[in-house]
Amino acid sequence: MRLAADVPVPLALERVGEVPLPPYIRRFPGDPAAPLDAQRYQTVFAASPGSVAAPTAGLHFDEEMLDEVRRLGAGVAMVTLSVGYGTFSPIRTQDVEAHEIHAEPYRLTPETAAAVAASRERGGRIIAVGTTSVRTLETCAREDGRVDPAEGMTRHFLYPGYRFRCVDAMITNFHLPRSSLLALVMAFAGVERVREAYRCAVEQRYRFFSYGDAMFIR
Repeated sequence: MRLAADVPVPLALERVGEVPLPPYIRRFPGDPAAPLDAQRYQTVFAASPGSVAAPTAGLHFDEEMLDEVRRLGAGVAMVTLSVGYGTFSPIRTQDVEAHEIHAEPYRLTPETAAAVAASRERGGRIIAVGTTSVRTLETCAREDGRVDPAEGMTRHFLYPGYRFRCVDAMITNFHLPRSSLLALVMAFAGVERVREAYRCAVEQRYRFFSYGDAMFIR
């Protein structure tokens, strides 16, 4: 399909773009399942356009599960980080510290900052859903584990040796080797512990990528 040169990029993507499905899901011209992909490849948390891909850990949640989480006494608060193309860029430097991470726009509202503070006051844990949430929270984190409301661009690169200030536990999918996302997970859980988890995932034929399996790390 050819588009006029003056068509805005977001509109062009809506018309000719394809959902970035993992390689084990194949679509062919006329596939009746194809129109559903744009609906399924969307998290329950989605509120505004901006990301080039879904924050995959969020795909494991729906409204029914969030209601159950609330019934169990946990609070639910939202942050925004628009996933950029650089998320899929592998670490090519020999030393991970030399890798220049992509910048991504983020937003953490006063309401979410207040929710984090309230959890800290009652001795609760901050459980982040996905590496995008982790990056946002740690970008805004104070030394005491609370966060400040903020909005801007973040290049906060979390790799082994980083001391987490806000996040106590996280839910995340299995990521690609040599990715900044895997570096973040290793920073949180420990390099050898994560390697063992990935060995188990491969042996058990867990799924990776967008519709892959997830793990809870604490």
